[in-house]
Amino acid sequence: MQSRRDVLRLATAVPAIAAPFLNLGRASAAAKIDSKINGVMIGAQSYSFRDRGFDEMIQAMSTVGLGYCELWSGHIEPKGDQKVKEAWRKNPPWDEFPKFRKKFDEAGINLYAVNISFRDSWSDLEIENGIKMAKALGIDKITASSNVSTAARVDPFAKKHKVYVGMHNHSNIRPNEFATPENFEEAMKGKSKYIVVNLDIGHFTAANFDAVDYITKNHSKIVTLHLKDRGRNQGANVEFGKGQTPIKDVLQLLKTKKYKIPANIEYEYRGADTVAEVKKSFEYCKSLLA
Repeated sequence: MQSRRDVLRLATAVPAIAAPFLNLGRASAAAKIDSKINGVMIGAQSYSFRDRGFDEMIQAMSTVGLGYCELWSGHIEPKGDQKVKEAWRKNPPWDEFPKFRKKFDEAGINLYAVNISFRDSWSDLEIENGIKMAKALGIDKITASSNVSTAARVDPFAKKHKVYVGMHNHSNIRPNEFATPENFEEAMKGKSKYIVVNLDIGHFTAANFDAVDYITKNHSKIVTLHLKDRGRNQGANVEFGKGQTPIKDVLQLLKTKKYKIPANIEYEYRGADTVAEVKKSFEYCKSLLA
């Protein structure tokens, strides 16, 4: 039988034994990756790590030190042809999405947006399910390489579920595709506040438009930026600092104006090692914000 003295000794010992476990919550919070440089959020479009799977992508972002992620749909949808992906969009594995989110949280990465590229060929079910995927991931922002005309079909579902959909531009100026300021204007005209812009400053420059001017005039409508370096007149993707994209001016604009728009690195040029190249791009951004 334990004496009263033994009971008191054990009782006083418990807090000391339990202390490390009681601090786990605080340790987890402290482990968040901070890639905000002088007030500017620098992250990555996970398409940058398209050469690896979901778990490896998370590890790569951690290795580089990027704390904001725009999740590429290719990291969560099944491999296969369009019929396989269409079937997945029509009947998503809803119980998997919280698991994806949990892995970001455990890695200390802020899952800021997900890329779901709505197209004219999609059914209303696929469009609404795409919106609902963001909600299932616990976020309210989507980026989309969509048709201009698709915005009218996306808007009612975005408004219903209160999810912002940023339309993404490329550089080739084609009918019903996003490339010009007028394309963005057309998509947003008469729509709810949930149809917005995901501006790729590299593609915008390659199409001979002024990213700094556009951001200055439309910052309240921009949900995320994509960072890459390209030359004007459809110039190729090159290493950061070697093209004509005004990366420095854009980052300085975000800094001085305190625009709360994540600037996500999207690695597309041909480099050696993906992680090394993304890290190099991140270091370049940090040098411009020092």
